[in-house]
Amino acid sequence: MGHNAPRTAIIVPAAGRGERLGPGAPKALRTLAGQPILVHAVRNLATARCVDLIVVAAPEDTVEEIRALLGDIDTQLVIVTGGQTRQDSVARALLALPPDVDVVLVHDAARPLVPSDVVDRVATAVRSGSDAVIPTLGVVDTIKEVDAEGVVRTTLDRSRLHAVQTPQGFARAVLQRAHADSDGEDATDDAGLVERMGVTVTVVPGDEEAFKITRPLDLVLAEAILVRRRAAGGVG
Repeated sequence: MGHNAPRTAIIVPAAGRGERLGPGAPKALRTLAGQPILVHAVRNLATARCVDLIVVAAPEDTVEEIRALLGDIDTQLVIVTGGQTRQDSVARALLALPPDVDVVLVHDAARPLVPSDVVDRVATAVRSGSDAVIPTLGVVDTIKEVDAEGVVRTTLDRSRLHAVQTPQGFARAVLQRAHADSDGEDATDDAGLVERMGVTVTVVPGDEEAFKITRPLDLVLAEAILVRRRAAGGVG
C-alpha cells in the first residue's frame, strides 16, 4: 500500500473475566489446544488480507505476558490496557489508532476460529460504502419469548432472526461518534451503539466456525475444529 493509503485496523477487546467458563484466568488467556484463546484469535485475524493493524485491549496485569505471546505476529500489533467493560476497552483501543486508519473492525477474542474470509467480507463491505457491517447466521432453533413466570408469550418468526457474530466493521468516524455519544450506557455489541444513532447496519454472511467460546462445551468443539484444520494443513 502507498504511504498515505487508508488502512484497516481490528480491535480485539480481551479484558473480560469470562465467568461462565468457570473461575480462573481471564477468558482470553484460557488455554485452547495448548495456547491462549487470544493467541489463536490474533493469529487467525493476521491471516486476513485486509488487516493492517491489530489493537488488543488486555487486562492490566497481563499486558506484558500478551506482548510476549504475540511477539511473532507479522501484522503490526499494538497492546493497550483494557477497561472495566467491553465498551471501555474498545474506547481505549480507538484512542490508540493512528490517523491513517479509516475502517475499524471490532472482534471478540472469544471467537478464535473466525475464518479470514469473514474478516475480509466485513472490511470490504465497509470499504464499499457501508457505515456499519455485521456478520450473521440465520437462527436454526425455534425461538420463544418467555416471561418472568416461565410462561411462553409468543413464538418469534425465525426467518427474520439472525445470530450476530464478529468482527463487526465500521467507518472509523461512525464508531468514534457512537462511543462518544454512548453516555456510559452499556451495549452488548458496537453495532448496538451505532443503531442508537440511527445509522444503518448492514449484514453479510457469517460462518459457523466463528462461534463464541462461552461454556466448557465450546472449548471441546473448538479443539475438534483445530484438530481438523491442522490435519488439513490450515491455520490453527
